[in-house]
Amino acid sequence: MRLFAHANYPFLEWRRRAYLVSALALAIGLAGVIYNFATIGSWLSYGVDFTGGTVVQVAFEQPTTVDEIRAVDPNWEIKRFGTGDEFEIRMPSFNEEAASDPGTAITQKLKETFGERPFKIVRTEAVGPKVGGELQQRALLAILISFVTTMIYLAIRFEWRFGLAAIIATGHDLLVTVGILALMRSEVSLGTVAALLTVVGYSLNDTIIIFDRIRENLAKPHAGQSFIQLLDRSINETLPRTILTAGTTLATLMALILFGGAVIRDFAVVLFLGVAIGTLSSIFVASPALYSITTRWPHKPKSGGRGTAAARAKTAV
Repeated sequence: MRLFAHANYPFLEWRRRAYLVSALALAIGLAGVIYNFATIGSWLSYGVDFTGGTVVQVAFEQPTTVDEIRAVDPNWEIKRFGTGDEFEIRMPSFNEEAASDPGTAITQKLKETFGERPFKIVRTEAVGPKVGGELQQRALLAILISFVTTMIYLAIRFEWRFGLAAIIATGHDLLVTVGILALMRSEVSLGTVAALLTVVGYSLNDTIIIFDRIRENLAKPHAGQSFIQLLDRSINETLPRTILTAGTTLATLMALILFGGAVIRDFAVVLFLGVAIGTLSSIFVASPALYSITTRWPHKPKSGGRGTAAARAKTAV
């Protein structure tokens, strides 16, 4: 069954409402970032991958609470891992002794407090502050390189107006997603960066599908149709594909969030947010941005030529 086969929604007429929603989402995310900086000293809740320190995952065989573990050492940062009696214990400081065997010091203190209560060390991580700083720089560099290469590709494949609109939409997706992570105070790790890069690819793919249809429709006769009507037509024609692709992807990610376990949950949550935001932005941000850019900087075709897609767009505005 093909969903929305005869869709005819006036998406461009709703663009001002979409702008208000996007502005509100960005403002709330910015407020979350500023609040984090004021309370915890960093824009986001960075994990041990970026800040350095020692993390030990401990599994108890008997019911145990966070308060009981926190009583062992008040300097430990503790959070429950999954739904059972597993916990992540983080020591913000990093030292050579902990780096050689991160679980030794924690194991000794836990034995002193809990006695013979059975537990086991599931996982240990130790990252120095220098390595963490380098990872922050490389993560940012990876995102910037993805933006630059995308701009080059779109400039070759389409026109600079399409490329600029796609970059605006993708930047919007990343900023809103990061803002939500700041509000939730989700721990940012290398897996989070990988998820954000995946979101960039997914969002761009969705936007390019719509832009490709816009370019095809601009090449066809469209007498009597304004540019807004042509954009709406292109979005509606690709809407079945957009809904089915996003729906199946979100259903899979929701299954990972609910049943995939704590190890993959944070990664799946970032992807879920990014895919949902990216799908909406390809309709309500990318195409309206293309309309505004084309209206503001219309292409002036050379005399005697058919002109480019942007030139034909000017005649349709």
